[in-house]
Amino acid sequence: QVQFVESGGGLVQPGGSLRLSCATSANFVGIYAMGWYRQTPEKQRELVASIDNSGSTNYADSVKGRFTISRPDAKTTVYLQMNSLKPEDTAVYYCNVDAGRGPSSCWGQGTQVTVSS
Repeated sequence: QVQFVESGGGLVQPGGSLRLSCATSANFVGIYAMGWYRQTPEKQRELVASIDNSGSTNYADSVKGRFTISRPDAKTTVYLQMNSLKPEDTAVYYCNVDAGRGPSSCWGQGTQVTVSS
């Protein structure tokens, strides 16, 4: 079974930065599309950023220009650089693989990001 372990979250002030990491149990990062998602008690899980097998990236309008997804290893690790953080970015962040029909069912525990003064 595919496993994902997210890390790097924490408490940060508005305008601050965090880098989230996603370690996977298989070297499919450079084979399939990967995505970062976030979820709050008030909202359903939403796709924040994605990177496909060719390296093309896409971002939700709410994070464009502030977040950057990358896979420098192209094997087992995916990062999400989060800059200019806003309180609205507060959520649990998850990574997952997308083989073409949405994310897999193998969700990890996620990592909490809290943006507050």
